[in-house]
Amino acid sequence: MSWFQRAKRVLFGAPRNIFDPKVYHQISLIAFFAWVGLGADGISSSAYGPEEAFLALGDHTVLAIFVALATVVTIFVISGSYAQIIEAFPSGGGGYIVASKLLGEKAGVCSGSALVIDYVLTVTISVAAGINAVFSVLPLAWQSYRFVSIALVILLLIWLNLRGVKESVLALTPIFVAFLLTHVPLVFYAIVRHVADLPALGTRVSTDLSSAVSEMGWFGVAALLMRAYSMGAGTYTGIEAVSNSMQTLREPRVFTGKKAMLYMAVSLSFIAGGIILGYVLNGIRPVEGKTLNAVLVEALVGDLGGAKTGGILVGFVMATEAVLLFVAAQTGFLGGPQVLASMAVDSYMPRRFAHLSDRLVTKYGVYFMGGMAFLMLYITGGSVQYLVIMYSINVFMTFTISQFGMCVHWWKERHRQGRWKGKLCLNGVGFLLTSSILAATVWIKFPEGGWITLLITGVFIALSFLIRRHYREVREQTRRLDDLLTHLPGEETAPLPGPSPHRDAPTAAIMVSGYNGMGMHVFFSIARAFPGVFRNFIFLSAGVIDSSRFKGAEEVANLGADLKDQLRHYVEFVRSHGSYAEARCEVGTDVIEIIGRLAEEVARDFPNVTVFAGKLVFREENFMSRLLHNQTSFLVQKKLVHQGLPMLIMPIRAM
Repeated sequence: MSWFQRAKRVLFGAPRNIFDPKVYHQISLIAFFAWVGLGADGISSSAYGPEEAFLALGDHTVLAIFVALATVVTIFVISGSYAQIIEAFPSGGGGYIVASKLLGEKAGVCSGSALVIDYVLTVTISVAAGINAVFSVLPLAWQSYRFVSIALVILLLIWLNLRGVKESVLALTPIFVAFLLTHVPLVFYAIVRHVADLPALGTRVSTDLSSAVSEMGWFGVAALLMRAYSMGAGTYTGIEAVSNSMQTLREPRVFTGKKAMLYMAVSLSFIAGGIILGYVLNGIRPVEGKTLNAVLVEALVGDLGGAKTGGILVGFVMATEAVLLFVAAQTGFLGGPQVLASMAVDSYMPRRFAHLSDRLVTKYGVYFMGGMAFLMLYITGGSVQYLVIMYSINVFMTFTISQFGMCVHWWKERHRQGRWKGKLCLNGVGFLLTSSILAATVWIKFPEGGWITLLITGVFIALSFLIRRHYREVREQTRRLDDLLTHLPGEETAPLPGPSPHRDAPTAAIMVSGYNGMGMHVFFSIARAFPGVFRNFIFLSAGVIDSSRFKGAEEVANLGADLKDQLRHYVEFVRSHGSYAEARCEVGTDVIEIIGRLAEEVARDFPNVTVFAGKLVFREENFMSRLLHNQTSFLVQKKLVHQGLPMLIMPIRAM
């Protein structure tokens, strides 16, 4: 291997063997690891969601009791409704697939786009909140390093995810466990130590409620509670992650997914609801440079065993919270690329987003999520308050569309589904809750930065439709080639085995992507440009495994068999016209590497070989054509030139 290949293997690990029957089992997640990798986003939102809800109440903090109850109920309603989505759509894709299948492609693109931006914000807000937790126990003078620290953690997460999904989750599991072992007992302690004060708390709630009603009226109190409830919407973010990433779960997927959802719902409701109750019972108030969770932890254990020991305990607890937030950012790197891949398969995103690396991760999706996270970091300056606003709007846009889609589903299936009324009721309540939170959040926070996330999401939606339109236009052009060139006479009467090969004669190795008009166009272009020169024609093809096709070694074998069957048409056609032909193909994840290996093999058997490939040429090259049509032919040419093999690219005129 070259020094670059050795360095790549050290950094990202050795390529996985896609033909190994156990490979899919090895990289899939059991329920516990799904809880860690996908549920951490929901649980970590307890670091900022309850705080935002509590602060929104102003001086009427005791009313947070009602917000805590509403939070717990909402968590279980949304979790239960998403468990139904898992059962109805076990192949994954979550909100994008639900909306596309049940409400139409436009609703699907809106939901998918909001979901992608939501996952980008998951990465940014989780890392920013984690760094805030770290800096809560550091001197104020160190605050200037906060922005750089966020950027470094995002880079670290990009690297971890390029190594592989399961590897990144396994590396972060000890952090997740440490968070639970510190925060669950502390939340329990924050409540239990004030059990004797609960009757007095009831009196305080009654008194403060009466005071608030006399001050603002019942409508004002309801508006205040609704504002606090909607500002705490960040608490519910991440609940949808399991349904979006079902492809990463171990079989039986539905059972694994619903089990992970249950783990998440129970843990999140206990921690988030308990933290809000802990704020009230312990009289927590904001302190400059500290999160409310840091203030609560200091109040609970700051003096335990002396100031020094208490300080160490506080630092350790906040460190587990901070690093759990980094684990939560992992959810964005798991879910975001999956949604991008689903949209790419439907031609709403560049198709390379569905391609897998040799580590079987959607690397272009990981790059995109990291790059967009840096953009959001730059726009917001790493402000958690600002990011929560953007975050909540997007996630509840997806929640609302998904819940409405499921309501439509149960109504249509009412004659075929048993107990459809209960299922419709659950998704209906979920729709009412999520739509009301969405409306309130947009109304309250639109002038404070909410408009930015709507603008970014709107641009993403528009770009998705532009990409889809471009692919459709190109597909129409290539369909004409298919109609003209893939139904030519001669194939059905092909003499087999045909002419014998002339090993030392000029040989054309033609790079094709299956049997289609473009491949035939390249063959005829060679025959026209070099009449009578080439005696042998070798067709080379790489079967690329993408996220939609990789379900295990059996699917890989099926792809290889299908590719061989397609290449047979080229061989039979050429042989029927008196020339020698054969086909060679290989299934993998990297077209460049595969074609390079196949070309070297052909050169050993046919020394006088020239490699050919086709390339779409547009009348006017623009950003869209360069973005959506990769430079595979040129990259293969560059590789083969270094291997000492000549290669020519034949232009195919497009629009």
